[in-house]
Order: sequence, then C-alpha cells, then structure tokens
Amino acid sequence: MQRATPGTVDGMSTDTRRKSPHVLDALGGAPVGRWVIDPAHSSVTFSVRHLMSKVRGRFTEVEGRIVVAGRLESCTTRASVATASVDTGTAMRDDDLRSAGFFDAQTYPRLTFTSTAVTGDAGRLTVVGDLTIRGVTREVRLDAEFLGLDESGLQGEPRIGFSGRTRVRRSDFGVGERPVEGSRLVVGDVVDIELDVEAALEDEAEA
Repeated sequence: MQRATPGTVDGMSTDTRRKSPHVLDALGGAPVGRWVIDPAHSSVTFSVRHLMSKVRGRFTEVEGRIVVAGRLESCTTRASVATASVDTGTAMRDDDLRSAGFFDAQTYPRLTFTSTAVTGDAGRLTVVGDLTIRGVTREVRLDAEFLGLDESGLQGEPRIGFSGRTRVRRSDFGVGERPVEGSRLVVGDVVDIELDVEAALEDEAEA
C-alpha cells in the first residue's frame, strides 16, 4: 500500500484503499485506519472582538491526523497549526500576533490539539481534548459535525470531512494583554474558533 508523505496527501493513488470489511458505520462507513489532514482543503479560522468590531483571521499552515477506530469512542485526532502562519489580512497586526506579546511564534512555533474523548450520534460529535498554546494546556470541547465520506476522492483515495467550533479565553493561555484598557475594551478575551477539515486515507487497518 502506498503511503502519503507525512503531513501531506502527496503520493496517494487509487491503490491507497484496499478492500476491507473494517469500517465505522457511525462515520458513514469510513474505513478503519489512519487519515491525514489535507491542508489544501482544510482551514482553522478565528474571530475576536477588537474595539467596536470583530477581527477575523486564520492559520494557513495546518497539519494532523485522524485515527478512525472500530468504535467511535476509540477514534482519536491530533492536529496543529504553525503560529507564524496567522493571517488577519493586515501585516502590522499579524506581526504583533506573532510577537512575544501574543503567540510568541519564535518560542512556541505550533498550537496543538490532542483529543482525549469522542462521543456522538447521527453525525453530531463532541470531541474533548487538550489545546496547547504558548506551552499552556487547557481542556476544550469541540462541537463537530461529520460531513460525509467520499469513496473516490480527488485521485481515487477515500476522503472524510468534518466541521467544528469551540470557544476559548485567550487569558487562559497567557495570550496578549488584558482585554480592558482603562474603561475601554481593546481586545476581547473570548475567541471563537472554527474548523473545516478534510482528510484522506493514509493507512487502512489490516484485514
């Protein structure tokens, strides 16, 4: 079986999926095995209040893997983004976010999420896991939706899709200054995070 280059879907072919009875009905009959997140078809975005409006941004470098197991509760995922890849559309603000005052991208080059529990029904999932930012780890809950299985994908390889969202407080991770300056709210403490993930089958469980 042909393997993907780590962190990518390069090198996948129609031989990636073999005939196997090992599938998970709770995820649309997705084959049991390891799936690699396709960064070209995935996104991690966020929004936070700034003064009288909201700033929206994204991380352009995303990688990770999803392990589909025989039971939904045994499925796992680990994903990360490069903090230096933050993009809000304004270079000065992005440089500020990469600085030691916010993400400190030089010291902490990656933001990571590792799942610890997965539950759900009818395509609606709850994924609990550890989110680490600036070396600080906090438990968060993702409300996720399974978007389906494409058995033939882009080049014949099976693909699965998910969307999800969560909300965190940046102060819990030591990111940025205090939200209030005097009596004025400068940068909100609450950050809304949204995920859209597409993953391709990398290694299928042995029959």
